[in-house]
Amino acid sequence: MFLKGEGNVNSQEIARLDDILQQHDYNSTLLIAIMQDIQKVYHYLPEEALCYIARKLNLSEAKIYGVATFYENFSLEPKGKYVIKICDGTACHVRKSVPILEEFRGMLGLSKEKTTTDDMLFTVETVSCLGACGLAPVCTVNDHVHPSMTPDKARALIEELKEEGLPVNGFLDKSRVDLEGSQLTIHLRTGLHILESIGFGDKLA
Repeated sequence: MFLKGEGNVNSQEIARLDDILQQHDYNSTLLIAIMQDIQKVYHYLPEEALCYIARKLNLSEAKIYGVATFYENFSLEPKGKYVIKICDGTACHVRKSVPILEEFRGMLGLSKEKTTTDDMLFTVETVSCLGACGLAPVCTVNDHVHPSMTPDKARALIEELKEEGLPVNGFLDKSRVDLEGSQLTIHLRTGLHILESIGFGDKLA
């Protein structure tokens, strides 16, 4: 069996996947577009999600897996909340993209082998071209282009993103912040899985 199954998909994620499928009229010929939309949500293709859409589209899991592994833009590995792509094409390379890449990796404790931080906040990748040669050297953060990068700009960008992110092992799913009476519960998750629920019993001021 290629995939693990969809048993761990909760009702909220089912609704999210169904919404994506509905936008494409449950049309199996639009499989690539459906998978692209799923990856936009999760920054990778969770195996449970692929099993779910395989059943909904009446496609085999082998077919889904084949598409996911054929196109290099698809990833079956979890990625960070912020996916940073550094262009190493000719235009960016000659304008010193390597020191920028080294700055990102150095700040985040990453390397060519380790591309995602332990807290799942950052993923750093290199790509052969981002199609913005006139703005070289460039990088993208979740497909948002940052032109004319320097190591100093890279350092400032990481600091800015860290302020926006959460210093915990997971993402804060805002739809799962529960307040009932004096009890506040925050659910931490990665991908489709709830990692931990933290309850705060003190009354809120």
